[in-house]
Amino acid sequence: MKRLFAVLMLSALGSLGAFAAQLTGYISDDQCARSGAKAKTAAEWIQPAAFEACVHKCVKAGSAAVFVTEDNKILKIDSASMDKVTPHLGHKVTVKGNINGDTITVDSIASLKMQ
Repeated sequence: MKRLFAVLMLSALGSLGAFAAQLTGYISDDQCARSGAKAKTAAEWIQPAAFEACVHKCVKAGSAAVFVTEDNKILKIDSASMDKVTPHLGHKVTVKGNINGDTITVDSIASLKMQ
């Protein structure tokens, strides 16, 4: 009985690191996101007219796709979510998913109009 309780407690503690969220932000690439990391918001460095083409070019060249929150925090995208994210490269999006540390698992994603 003590073992079962210990296993259940460890399982519960392990799940505390992940939490569900709905976030608005941008699907960028790691290279561009890091170059704009000093800005307070993502909108300060993202240029809507050129953003999508730039992200596609950088991802094609090997830079990993990332999610950048509106307040300019960079989250890695887990490999299981890449098929959902790829059609939205360079878009402003709303994402529903789970965040675990610096990685997001995407449950659903929808593009928004960039201004």
